Amino acid sequence: MQAKAARGPIFLPLLVAALGVALLLENFLLLGDFRISALLPLVLVALGAWILIRGDLGTRTARTFGITRGSVQSGTLEISAGEVDVIIGGGARDGRLVEGQFARSSRPSLDVEATHAHLQFLRSRTPWLSFADWQMRLADDLPWDVLISTSIGQINADLGGLIVQGVTLASGVGDIRLVSPSEAFDPVRVRSAAGDIHVIVPEGQAARVHVKPTRLFRVRVNETRYRVLEPGIYEAIKANDESPRVDIYLRGTFGDAYLS
Repeated sequence: MQAKAARGPIFLPLLVAALGVALLLENFLLLGDFRISALLPLVLVALGAWILIRGDLGTRTARTFGITRGSVQSGTLEISAGEVDVIIGGGARDGRLVEGQFARSSRPSLDVEATHAHLQFLRSRTPWLSFADWQMRLADDLPWDVLISTSIGQINADLGGLIVQGVTLASGVGDIRLVSPSEAFDPVRVRSAAGDIHVIVPEGQAARVHVKPTRLFRVRVNETRYRVLEPGIYEAIKANDESPRVDIYLRGTFGDAYLS
């Protein structure tokens, strides 16, 4: 595995150093009647803003990586991202099993048994101040078992062109976007407690989406792309005869499901 860490943050060390100098001056009564503690709310606001900006921009606190494929013929991708956004898709370069961007100072866990690789990306093993998006490109000529969960992060899973054993996407608070895989041996399952679910089925792909609307979780369907087989089951139209059918199950509590 090859990895390259981005340049570390400099704002937080400078802020801490400045605060330490000010406290030292206050201890020696060199600041007169000024109380440095009055600046603590401002420091907290600045720190919170810095964390949010770093989390949105992300790339400066990220670590690029690449894992060679070797003799691997199948893979399991397990991601538990917490509050971090996750973006995955196919298109890894030749000879790579997976490549992309992970948290700084961190490495994914890799276990290989025979010709099967099990990859784990766990938020609990990354710096808590690292909020950069996790981005991954997978080898698209082998079957994957994909398991992704977030607590308040978003999931963008473009599985178009991939063959999967199964897929489970789960978000606590956050939207989920899924592009249907080309083939799935087991059902694709997507659930969100609070957030919208967007499902895109490529033209020509055979797929059925199973979802039951509720008062708080509505279904919005592009009627030019789907027909209703029965209440709660939507089938993609104009599918190619040779396309294997993918079954997608959606479940949500608060939000909307969009089928396009």
